[in-house]
Amino acid sequence: MNELILIIEDQEDNRRIMRDLLTSAGYKVIEAVTGEAGVMSAEAHCPDLILMDIQLPDFDGYEATRRIKANPALSSIPVIAVTSYALSGDDVKAYEAGCDAYVSKPFSPRKLLAKIREFFA
Repeated sequence: MNELILIIEDQEDNRRIMRDLLTSAGYKVIEAVTGEAGVMSAEAHCPDLILMDIQLPDFDGYEATRRIKANPALSSIPVIAVTSYALSGDDVKAYEAGCDAYVSKPFSPRKLLAKIREFFA
């Protein structure tokens, strides 16, 4: 497995959990802690998939996703929103911003891996 996954998440504990889960499953991982850094990292590394938190310190994950999807070189990269925003309609907002899937926190590691693997099947 050589797939590169970009984690855009501002909470260190959440990044560590996702990093450990993904690297143990054989994925390569890069990380960003803000929306802006995430967009720049996506442009620099062109990952195979992005895990996007919605609550970020500069601009939110919706805006980061819109910027990534607006770039023709990045628009085909799947973006999975991984967020504690679990109110009614938040999944719709994620899809409208360009996210390809939505996983709410706290997530089941098995379910998150299964969702990721759907994009690499």
